[in-house]
Amino acid sequence: MIAPRSLAHPGPRDPARFAALPCRAEPVTLRIAAGLPFDRAVTDAFARAGFTAGYLRLRGAHFQHLSYVVPGPAPGDGRAAWYRAAPVLHDARVQDAGLHLGSRAGAAFQHCHGLWSADGALHMGHMLLPDTALAEDLVAEGWGLRGAGLSVKPDPETGFDLFAPQAAGGAGAANAVLCTLRPNEDPHALLARIAEGAGMPEARIEGIGSLVETRFGDARLDSYATEILVRAGRLAGGQVHLDVASVGFDGRPLCGVLKAGENRICITAEILLIGS
Repeated sequence: MIAPRSLAHPGPRDPARFAALPCRAEPVTLRIAAGLPFDRAVTDAFARAGFTAGYLRLRGAHFQHLSYVVPGPAPGDGRAAWYRAAPVLHDARVQDAGLHLGSRAGAAFQHCHGLWSADGALHMGHMLLPDTALAEDLVAEGWGLRGAGLSVKPDPETGFDLFAPQAAGGAGAANAVLCTLRPNEDPHALLARIAEGAGMPEARIEGIGSLVETRFGDARLDSYATEILVRAGRLAGGQVHLDVASVGFDGRPLCGVLKAGENRICITAEILLIGS
């Protein structure tokens, strides 16, 4: 076993290595309208269902144009990594993507990672939602959240503004946990710990984030900053299973099951644990 790599960050280490809040995740099926900036269309669709926070899977979406970025080297200001722009894709189809709806400065804000194809090639990255638009209406499934939502806050440790869980009224009968994970931590270990603390013996795991490199059982992305989408995640018997798509500096995605104990968070991970 090769020891997992860690990254230096510009600010003081936060003693709390994760944040987690109970919430209620209610399944939703949303119709998202074409002809609008995608962030506005998603916000409107959640609002019609009565939610201001949630998580959505975008399988099969057909985009007229899709703007995105991929991970890039450190910008030289102390932050551990940055982004680089990728070419705008036209007539793009999403294989799989995950999108968190939360808030920033009191307004709706979203964060999306996904896999998409155009011109016969597969691409992956961080979607720029205001600059992206559907080619046709989309029916997408996900969860609306009550009792907690993600809100953007300055993060002194990394130097980024990041999503963090924030209480939002009563959760009712909570059946889920909304959490974020800190840099250089083992995602498998933290998610098992969070679920145990919530009294959740089994859970579905949904979310997106970033890793220092990405280590699968038989392959590895060597970029020191990679972005991931959880394609299928499960916790059972205290064991965490994470099947992810990942992309590094070269923009070429790689998919597989993460090797337990050998991955570390790069900047953050935004995860929804949904109890069975």
